[in-house]
Amino acid sequence: MAHPSRTETPDETHAELDRYDTARLVAALVDDHAVALRAVQAASQSIAQAVDASAERLARGGRLIYAGAGTSGRLGVLDAVELNPTFSWPRHRAPALLAGGEGAMFLAVEGAEDDGAQGAQDLHRLGPTADDVVFAIAASGTTPFALGVVTSARSLGCLTIGMANNPGSPLPEAAEIGIVLDTGPEVISGSTRLKAGTAQKVALNSYSSAVMVRLHKVYGNLMVDLRATNVKLVHRAVRLTMQAGNASQPLAEAALRECGFQVKVAVLMLRRGLDAEPAQALLAQCQGDLRAALGEA
Repeated sequence: MAHPSRTETPDETHAELDRYDTARLVAALVDDHAVALRAVQAASQSIAQAVDASAERLARGGRLIYAGAGTSGRLGVLDAVELNPTFSWPRHRAPALLAGGEGAMFLAVEGAEDDGAQGAQDLHRLGPTADDVVFAIAASGTTPFALGVVTSARSLGCLTIGMANNPGSPLPEAAEIGIVLDTGPEVISGSTRLKAGTAQKVALNSYSSAVMVRLHKVYGNLMVDLRATNVKLVHRAVRLTMQAGNASQPLAEAALRECGFQVKVAVLMLRRGLDAEPAQALLAQCQGDLRAALGEA
């Protein structure tokens, strides 16, 4: 039998975990997640490299395609889903491939992660192009499904990013850009839904948010490209427009109603004294860059 990877190696510090009283048990689990943050910090240069390379492709019209199995795949789905309401990123430009299909989001599909050919097939079904970014995630770094996706994507000229929690594992090495989150052994041996998953979530949040900043979805640190799809987000859109547009609440609300609750357009209307249509045209001329449209670039 091969030597277990770091994520599968038992944590000798907590060999008597089941004997802990509840307070100590919870503290051990919570404290171990601090390792996750340090692992992401250590990988920040690789994440930054992935951000710059991704933004270049996506600015040309490419898609951000996530891929993975189990917890890793579900975290990819979560990151993909949240891009639309947060940054108005079109849903069709953030597909997510999950081993076992959509049903595997809620129920484990046995053996699905072991099928590398299926990973390649699922990717091909999307019709990938050279402008697409394929981000594959696997705690072990050896998951055949994720490797099948990356290998196929790279052969098609896509930008490939492979993220794993084990140094020296195949997935980061198979991708054009590798991200290694070295989280080590888990408190509960092999349960990579714990700190390995936490590190993946932090890394994905940081990566995708930074990409969206590079794509002009943020002004200052304000999320000015959100989709106001519910009451909470409508109120948020008003507050953002008031702040970025230096406007009162009635003026912000009026501008937002006129432009269909597009915060960047409303801000331009207020700051440049424009009606909705010319403000939209100016923003489009500046490739969605609000700062440039305001003459601040």
